[in-house]
Amino acid sequence: MKKIWLIFISVIILSFIALIWVGTEIYQTQPPIPEKVILKNTAEIIFTKADIQTGQNVWESIGGMEVGSIWGHGSYVAPDWTADWIHKEAIYMLNAWAKIDFNQPYDELNAEKKATLKARLIQDIKTNTFNISSNTITISEERYNAIKSNMIHYTKIFSEGKAEYAIPKGALVDKEKLAQLNAFLFWTSWAASTNRPNHEYTYTSNWPHEPLIDNTITSDSIIWSGLSIVLLLLFIGILTYYYLLNHEKGDLINKPETDPLTNLKLFPSQKAILKYFIVISLLIGLQVILGIITVHYTVEGQAFFGFDLANFLPYSVSRTWHTQLAVFWIAATWLATGLFLAPMISGKEMKYQIFGINFLFVALLVIVLGSMLGEWLGVHQFLDLTTNFFFGHQGYEYMDLGRFWQLLLAVGLVLWVIMVSRHILYAIRKNDESKDLLIILLLSVIAIGMFFFSGLMYGENSSLPVINYWRWWLVHLWVEGFFEVFATVVIAFIFSRMKIIAAKTAGRVSIASASIFLAGGIIGTLHHLYFSGTPVQAIALGATFSALEVVPLTLMGFEIRENWNLLKSKTWMQKYKWPIFFFIAVAFWNFVGAGVFGFLINPPIALYYIQGLNTTAVHAHTALFGVYGMLGMGFILICLRFYSDRNWENTKLKRAFWCLNIGLVAMVLFSLLPIGIIQAYTSITKGYSFARDAELLYSPTVQLLKWLRMIGDIIFSVGIFYFCWFTVNETIYNFKKKIK
Repeated sequence: MKKIWLIFISVIILSFIALIWVGTEIYQTQPPIPEKVILKNTAEIIFTKADIQTGQNVWESIGGMEVGSIWGHGSYVAPDWTADWIHKEAIYMLNAWAKIDFNQPYDELNAEKKATLKARLIQDIKTNTFNISSNTITISEERYNAIKSNMIHYTKIFSEGKAEYAIPKGALVDKEKLAQLNAFLFWTSWAASTNRPNHEYTYTSNWPHEPLIDNTITSDSIIWSGLSIVLLLLFIGILTYYYLLNHEKGDLINKPETDPLTNLKLFPSQKAILKYFIVISLLIGLQVILGIITVHYTVEGQAFFGFDLANFLPYSVSRTWHTQLAVFWIAATWLATGLFLAPMISGKEMKYQIFGINFLFVALLVIVLGSMLGEWLGVHQFLDLTTNFFFGHQGYEYMDLGRFWQLLLAVGLVLWVIMVSRHILYAIRKNDESKDLLIILLLSVIAIGMFFFSGLMYGENSSLPVINYWRWWLVHLWVEGFFEVFATVVIAFIFSRMKIIAAKTAGRVSIASASIFLAGGIIGTLHHLYFSGTPVQAIALGATFSALEVVPLTLMGFEIRENWNLLKSKTWMQKYKWPIFFFIAVAFWNFVGAGVFGFLINPPIALYYIQGLNTTAVHAHTALFGVYGMLGMGFILICLRFYSDRNWENTKLKRAFWCLNIGLVAMVLFSLLPIGIIQAYTSITKGYSFARDAELLYSPTVQLLKWLRMIGDIIFSVGIFYFCWFTVNETIYNFKKKIK
């Protein structure tokens, strides 16, 4: 066991050394924000640093990543503003020169004349004119005219609205804020089109793909993509061999003939947890309703079946609430499970446990409702920019809630860590065979509380590369890393209490499993940051280690088989049929959603072309709901199963399970994936801006595919209805039950 612990500790230490090292490189080599952007020859000031930084705050206040995307990160209906700005700027300059030199539009010129003007454009756009001593960027007069044209275009979009982008009229009307927003959009495009000093690629490693300025994939992206695939195949072989060699070597245990948990002692605090499941069911239902509204905006833009809903609930707000509620209800489910299992772990109920549970319950309601109200107020421009940062809309996908609500949530998590950890520590002191399992559980609980604070590591005026770095610490490490460790250990603990697996074996397997997926998962965080103003180290390490993330997922077939065999091993196991079915679904979607669709967009050579397309939405839905959502639902069912003393009527759960899984498959295969493939082909052959253009997204074929999504959505929604119906009904029954 010491050897396994040593491997685990080494993985953690070495991985974070690498991740923090790349972080320091991001801070030191990020695209500079100049004090001034000036016009060549005249030194006329075009933008200032204050304009760019305030423009970023303005962008955040209108919804940020929920209104189109920057550097590929964000929503899919509106364009990627960086790619769109670069393309429009290039077209304007080429046409202006073509008219002056040849008195023709650029598209009508022969190949030789086009090549001449394109070379001039590349020289103008890609030459880095940032002066370190004066801290200024110099812009040519031709480019300045293109910038002014773009500013008119984007000012009109955000002030007058555009249905195809789901941007309502009056989204932003303040002229000063509009000018500052344009300054920020210019800076993001400058960083993506200007070469790094002493390099032949831009600050974003030539992202986006834009043939007009020779923004094409770099050799680094190709090389590290190839190496990642080789390493993936190598380590799949090694891990499969290791698994087949060792998976039968656990301590022998005779599975009991009757359920060991039949007479499980229940505690008052476990009854206090039940109300969480009702609220979680309501949040799930609300999230699905908001998802239906959000996806419908991609068809009508401003309306919901003819009703002008955008006046009250614009796309940026509905999508914010949809994604945020997913994180809220899934995290709340896992946290409630920890509180429910805590007295089972220690065998006693600690002082003030019920008070803490009730306090956290109220805090959950305050954070959910308060942050949703703040986001609505922020997007509607009722808050000044600083107030918006603290109480409104921060503008970053999956962590849109204002800083005040983040702090309140952080305090709640610290309280949760204390409440759960004291039970685990009490059990560890018994020094029995479950000690190692409980230690890794304790570490995962502490990590969940600690790593949420990574989302507080940037400020109101931090730069975009720095914010993205810490954002993915939260979204990837907190959710996909340490919550996954927590889930693995919780399931192992439950199975050990059911005497399906020996506690000592469960501990050894849990530590080994955590070591394997954290070995890829911690440094694999960088695969989100390939083209976010980061140095090439992010591509090298991100590509290599994100491939290793997929390795353990290839063995999910074994996990599915073992869980299935569990159900057939003893008659009493049928009592736990539906929680185990949901755990089987987690394993399936872990392989398909996180594995197959995750690796589809993980290698730099793939992500370069398809970042921010519907292929990303495929991975998001199948991994976030398919893995973490299904796991959360499985946790709810296992807690209710432990608490309930009656046989379950299976019809609702059977309909819920199959509708959820069939609906998710249909949603992906009938709509999201085909649209993503069409966009990917367009991005590769024509350029990234074309793949996000309204002309493509509102073409007859894509519109038909959007409508076909209704098939999967309806089936999925039926599954949600039956699951919530069962959960609420069973919870109410258990509320009425007296604790023995």
